[in-house]
Amino acid sequence: MGFLDKILGKKEAPIQSNADFWNWFLKNEKEFFKTVQNGENINKEFFDKLVPKLDEVHDGIYFLTGMFDDKTAELVFTPDGIIKNIYAIEELVHSAPQIEGWKFTALKYGTDKDDFSINYEGEKFSTNNLKFYPTIHKNYPDEIDLTIVYNNYVEENKSQITNAVYIFLDNYLGELHSVTLIDNMKVLGSNDISEELIPIEKLKDYLIWREKEFVEKYEGTRHNTENDGYANYEGRTKEGLMVLSLMNTTLLEWDKKASHPWVFIISIPFEDCNNGGLPDERMYKLLDEIEEEIMSVLPDSDGYLNLGRETVNNKREIFFTCKDFRKPSKTADQLIKKYAGSFDISYEIYKDKYWQTFRHYEPR
Repeated sequence: MGFLDKILGKKEAPIQSNADFWNWFLKNEKEFFKTVQNGENINKEFFDKLVPKLDEVHDGIYFLTGMFDDKTAELVFTPDGIIKNIYAIEELVHSAPQIEGWKFTALKYGTDKDDFSINYEGEKFSTNNLKFYPTIHKNYPDEIDLTIVYNNYVEENKSQITNAVYIFLDNYLGELHSVTLIDNMKVLGSNDISEELIPIEKLKDYLIWREKEFVEKYEGTRHNTENDGYANYEGRTKEGLMVLSLMNTTLLEWDKKASHPWVFIISIPFEDCNNGGLPDERMYKLLDEIEEEIMSVLPDSDGYLNLGRETVNNKREIFFTCKDFRKPSKTADQLIKKYAGSFDISYEIYKDKYWQTFRHYEPR
């Protein structure tokens, strides 16, 4: 066996934990440092080796690297705007060992430079040519809805310019602020805008002020669902399939929805039970057990409200609204692994301060 290993090359053990990743990194860090320091063959000698290992840790971990100073290489891990991957990156960096000559960072951090700029597709985006103004909605006063104004905006390049602005904000505000504090954003040119424009340098202070105001407004807000009322809903899709829902009507009428701004939806497709897209008794029991398992990990007392569920076309969706996004994401990833042989579970988590996702269930 040893002879074959020498000829074929010994296959590395798969990465199964953060500790496995850092043990692997430690074995290679000196060569990696040299590669980052001299900047030669960095794709082949570093990126191509790092990418598959990070994929084994968790899907969707990206990275940036460069010299932090003359003696220190920095490796910045980023989810590239995908909120559900933030917790995995933070845990990976938190578990990193102290390695001389290396600095590990979770998420792109912001800058205090007044003259910050990036170049994207041949165009410059800077504190000199970007401004903003907020839109306050009477019915949704806690939403942070921004319009970013770019001096050189051209409608034909809307998609490219919008991507550039997102990248600018990630690096100017810091990635965590950029992806979690802004609820809605659009990018426009300066023509035909009557609103007073604010220098982009003031955006960070504006967001911090709005978030502080929001936290203070809802601090201590919680909801105990034990005595809540529920309602069953029945309907049919355009194709004639039955839709069954069970929703917490007390929560749907609650006036403190924004205190739990993160919508968390777990989707569980199940095998066809020859029951018009609905589960049979056995499958119903299995799906209920999974829901109970989720609720035991995400109790309402900790800020995770089980709003209800919907079943249609051989799929059960379970709805939560949450005070934070990290624990739900981690819980869902653990469920996906646990039930990989039985169910193809998936999930999404996003900010919806007024639960507009569920507006069709609210009393009219």
